[in-house]
Amino acid sequence: MASVRFTVTPTKAEDLPGLSDTSPDLSSRSGARVRFGSRESVNRSEPLSETSGGLTTTAGGGGGTETPEHSNTDQGDGNSKISSVYINNSHGMDDDDFYDRNLALFEEEMDTRPKVSSLLNRLANYTNLTQGAKEHEEAESIGEKKKTGKSPQMGTFMGVYLPCLQNIFGVILFLRLTWVVGTAGVLQALCIVFICCCCTMLTAISMSAIATNGVVPAGGSYFMISRSLGPEFGGAVGLCFYLGTTFAGAMYILGAIEILLMYIAPKAAIFESKHPDGEGAAMLNNMRVYGSICLLLMSLLVFVGVKYVNKLASIFLACVIVSIISIYIGALVSAFKPPNFPTTSLWKQFCQGPELNSSCDEYFMTNNFSEIEGIPGLASGIISENVWSSYLSKGDVVEKGSLSSSHFSHPASTHQPYVFADITTSFTLLVGIFFPSVTGIMAGSNRSGDLKDAQRSIPIGTILAILTTSIVYLSNVILFGACIDGVVLRDKFGDSVNGNLVVGTLAWPTPWVIVIGSFFSTCGAGLQSLTGAPRLLQAIAKDNIIPFLRVFGHGKANGEPTWALLLTALIAELGILIASLDLVAPILTMFFLMCYLFVNLACALQTLLRTPNWRPRFSYYHWTLSFLGMTICLALMFISSWYYAIVAMVIAGMIYKYIEYHGAEKEWGDGIRGLSLSAARYALLRLEEGPPHTKNWRPQLLVLLKLDEDAHVKSPRLLTFASQLKAGKGLTIVGTVVSGNFLHSYGEALAAEQTLKHLMDKERVKGFCQCIVAQKPREGISHMIQSSGLGGMKPNTVVMGWPHAWRQSEDPQAWKTFINTVRVTTAAHLALLVPKNISLFPSNSEPCTEGYIDVWWIVHDGGMLMLLPFLLRQHKVWRKCGMRIFTVAQMEDNSIQMKKDLATFLYHLRIEAEVEVVEMHDSDISAYTYERTLMMEQRSQMLRQMRLSKSDREREAQLVKDRNSMLRLTSIGSDDDDDTDGGERDRMTWTKEKTSQYRATHSGCSTPEGFRDMLSIRPDHSNVRRMHTAVKLNEVIVNKSHDARVVLLNMPGPPRNQEGDENYMEFLEVLTEGLERVLLVRGGGSEVITIYS
Repeated sequence: MASVRFTVTPTKAEDLPGLSDTSPDLSSRSGARVRFGSRESVNRSEPLSETSGGLTTTAGGGGGTETPEHSNTDQGDGNSKISSVYINNSHGMDDDDFYDRNLALFEEEMDTRPKVSSLLNRLANYTNLTQGAKEHEEAESIGEKKKTGKSPQMGTFMGVYLPCLQNIFGVILFLRLTWVVGTAGVLQALCIVFICCCCTMLTAISMSAIATNGVVPAGGSYFMISRSLGPEFGGAVGLCFYLGTTFAGAMYILGAIEILLMYIAPKAAIFESKHPDGEGAAMLNNMRVYGSICLLLMSLLVFVGVKYVNKLASIFLACVIVSIISIYIGALVSAFKPPNFPTTSLWKQFCQGPELNSSCDEYFMTNNFSEIEGIPGLASGIISENVWSSYLSKGDVVEKGSLSSSHFSHPASTHQPYVFADITTSFTLLVGIFFPSVTGIMAGSNRSGDLKDAQRSIPIGTILAILTTSIVYLSNVILFGACIDGVVLRDKFGDSVNGNLVVGTLAWPTPWVIVIGSFFSTCGAGLQSLTGAPRLLQAIAKDNIIPFLRVFGHGKANGEPTWALLLTALIAELGILIASLDLVAPILTMFFLMCYLFVNLACALQTLLRTPNWRPRFSYYHWTLSFLGMTICLALMFISSWYYAIVAMVIAGMIYKYIEYHGAEKEWGDGIRGLSLSAARYALLRLEEGPPHTKNWRPQLLVLLKLDEDAHVKSPRLLTFASQLKAGKGLTIVGTVVSGNFLHSYGEALAAEQTLKHLMDKERVKGFCQCIVAQKPREGISHMIQSSGLGGMKPNTVVMGWPHAWRQSEDPQAWKTFINTVRVTTAAHLALLVPKNISLFPSNSEPCTEGYIDVWWIVHDGGMLMLLPFLLRQHKVWRKCGMRIFTVAQMEDNSIQMKKDLATFLYHLRIEAEVEVVEMHDSDISAYTYERTLMMEQRSQMLRQMRLSKSDREREAQLVKDRNSMLRLTSIGSDDDDDTDGGERDRMTWTKEKTSQYRATHSGCSTPEGFRDMLSIRPDHSNVRRMHTAVKLNEVIVNKSHDARVVLLNMPGPPRNQEGDENYMEFLEVLTEGLERVLLVRGGGSEVITIYS
């Protein structure tokens, strides 16, 4: 069977109509998460096999090829117009640039829905560049050319494990762990270490789950918390964690300086005190000076480049490992050969001469002094004495528990070489001091932007580092308790062992191994903190959730955070000025614990909510573990220092509220939003169980606003009034109707919605907006009233404006829509509020200093008239207004008793108001009333005839235009003509004779006889009675309430017969004549106020 051979050469993409060079942007769609560059395709240079049923593609338009005749292109205006599915072009290109026939169904949507091949190509080329915590899926600076950078190559060992080890094995292990063991005892020390390690392990498990649930750019811990708990929590906890990391750098520098000045070069001290009481202050001043110098040098090193820090990190870590190994070797050696220290004669030390009668120190004379072996060794059994705690108060002498001093002895002199406790110790204090030694677990995640595979490296490296350090800490606690005497352990600075570092006395072969190792360890940990903290701040600044931090998002050309490093150095300097390691440690403990608490909360929340996007690769987690870790973190915060815990929470709370009010405009799909959705769903389902009780009734408003041709709100003061009525509470839905077809008017609807949102923000109204597109406004309003809200959160009150100048309007659309809305609201059993003269109502910046809110309670329709003034007076605008309630008594009513009953009713309602009963005597219908009724009916008839004649003229024009057609006539004028025309006009073939006959019978005002008939009509009796009521009530209301700030009045319902709609509007006009501000109120048919508690 012969096969037909086509040559298909695709045109350029930009030549195709409707296609552009710009890259399709998926970020504008709700489900998309990747931004695309220009389209790229796989080059298919080889022709497809004919046997496979494909098309053979050739590169050029050479001879020997046949093309269908209709596959040419028509040239016009310089652009090629495609006239066939096959396109000829002399330029050979990849045919994948043109949408092949397999995707022809989707080619019109390719600009918003790219091909899967393009998507996968972009994902495959994704590199985890260091770009701050700004979301990789959001290129917020559109059009900004991205500089190509070298992709990160750091693995698990170098990128996570070693930085974590270096940060965890910091200053506390070498300077304070022996003191913690000696003070708390082996059992409590094990307990402290175990609790702290459990806390960090559980946090690491939660962190691993979050880190493996998607790509984690730079700023790891902050990124994880903010994307899981939202920008408010993320910013608050991120800043707390930043402060903790910065203070950690200060703590490590203070530790390094303490080692330098006390154990390496004691003679380097600048400040010296001749009096023993001033030695502490002199030491603090020395640490401030040297600490500031060290901080400056480290900051310069970090500024030069992080690569040098990474190179030095290996050297520093090697020193740490060698130091720890030397401790284990020294402990084993001490079992066979305990270290010796040269001692001096106690008598010569404390007495002025060798004679027995020479004068000696009083404390020495009243107590039994003995020499003991400071390091008895592993085989000595000293651990039995070190099992229990020995807490001291500040100023107590450090002594052996089994050889305690006499209680009646004279206080020890500071001039003698006694060892004193420098601070009062307790279990909680030791927890706060020790916890920083396990806080380096975020070191790997903070540098997630430098990792080749962060999702794999962060869990493995962090958990292995925690296991390693936990084993080292626990074993060291036991070794210290088993090898060193308790009195030496409690000697914080090693004064009893010739000023050596206590850990160094156990090390093999020399104490200098520990001294040098610990010095480099603390320097390395300080460098790691000064490297990680600025990147964390840069990530927060780049997210733009805290406006005043934007400047810290900038840095050098290679992305190094210069300004953030400067701020970090300044904050670290504050920690160095504190100068005491034991005072700085609890501060950063709080910040770290708060960060860990929220990491656990984020994991637990995502797990319990079961959000579809929660699919971590790390599967060894459970929400109970996260809750346990969160509980431990919270307990440790208050155990270590309850006042620091409260301060840290207040700081985080202030940052949270600041971001909430000023900066957070991000939608990150966070867990708090998911929690809000779950809580909202649960609450809505609960609300559906039954109608609300009267005590729980509150106005849930649907505010109907009208937009002009320029999409501006015609009566913005209507929303102002709604905000005053709500005082910022409850549900408010602001709605409008856009005339037209939804398919064509979608853009107009979005613009209208944005206008409403802007106005709501301006008036500080919390709520939702709803914009409906409909052919007729009355249909759109009806649909909105029916469909607004959800479940138990549906509006129960409609607020709409009064149709201004309805008498002068030729088109009755406005007031007919108004009456139709009143009918729809009544049918839906909703309350209705209609402010008249809304432009005269006070704005939120014009509080009423005096005056009254007058209520005219004519009929009872649920108590809305009582409740509304109370709600208005909750707002600052109406707060100083008094309340007066008027009711109407007929001839047969006892007005005195009515007043007493009304006062009692208000007393039970707990509403303070003045009460007045107005008596309305029966009177004859006045000539004025009769004249008003007659004018109303004549005007209505005239308008009806004018509209009919106008319709006739339009029909004649249509008849001339379509003379030879059979037309089914539809309403041409307003959307209300179908209500005024008879059924005879629904379907009619118009001829000249029929037109003349119709005009002769329907055009009442086109002849003088028609006018005479209109002038001779007599008013309807029911209309006269209604007008009489309106006139009499208006006289009374104007007489009593002419000076009121606002008058609340029962709104009568529209007539059942729609022919009297014009009369109804006239009645309302007469009823409210002469009043500045009127609120017409119509209840929804249910009780909204009760006297019962």
